[in-house]
Amino acid sequence: MLTRLWEQERPDAVLVAWDTLSVPTYRHEAFAAYQSGRVFEESILEQLDVLPEVVSAMGFLVAKGAGYEADDFLAAAAREWPGEVLVATSDRDAFQLASERVTILQPTKGVSELVRIGPAEVRERYGVEPAQVPDLIALRGDPSDKLPGARGVGPKKAADLLNQYGTLEAMLADGRFSAEAEDLRLYRRIAEMDASAPLPPLRDTTPRWAEASEYLDGLGLGRVAERVAALA
Repeated sequence: MLTRLWEQERPDAVLVAWDTLSVPTYRHEAFAAYQSGRVFEESILEQLDVLPEVVSAMGFLVAKGAGYEADDFLAAAAREWPGEVLVATSDRDAFQLASERVTILQPTKGVSELVRIGPAEVRERYGVEPAQVPDLIALRGDPSDKLPGARGVGPKKAADLLNQYGTLEAMLADGRFSAEAEDLRLYRRIAEMDASAPLPPLRDTTPRWAEASEYLDGLGLGRVAERVAALA
């Protein structure tokens, strides 16, 4: 996942964030079913060890750390950078970051097209504000992450409840979902991106295509190295 950061009259900064699949996060430890059933080929795991080095050779910033997901680093960068931010990710959980300053770039049709998601698009798609997205996920559930949500609550009902109460916590305080309260609090905590994730120093970045091409060639990726060299 990639975050592009910039301020007016300054060069762009590019940060690429990664999961660490070999180490569980607090989400996995708190909820054993979280993302269960996902199986990754050994070649994918090997590439995830090498690709951050490739990105660094290109001159871009890298964020990766045990116990954190890529999403967490994106949230941290969006909060820390003072200027405008573009977050390129296919994970719709990132809609919670959308603001007047932060725009989500969601790939469609593979990666050939990108849709810009701001607060208005989040409201149109989900019927809630971006800040309410973690509450929405907790209530309606998230099959991809194995979060079951509240019994009998789908996306529309979840949005209607949030429009009525504002937050999940307000619903629980009013006695709604009393038998599931602690589970729903946990689901919300899991769905919320951790903006306290440790970042490298954020700074302007300039692509180093020639150096990256040499690095790729050393990995035996000659054709890729040629394509990267052509960008210089």
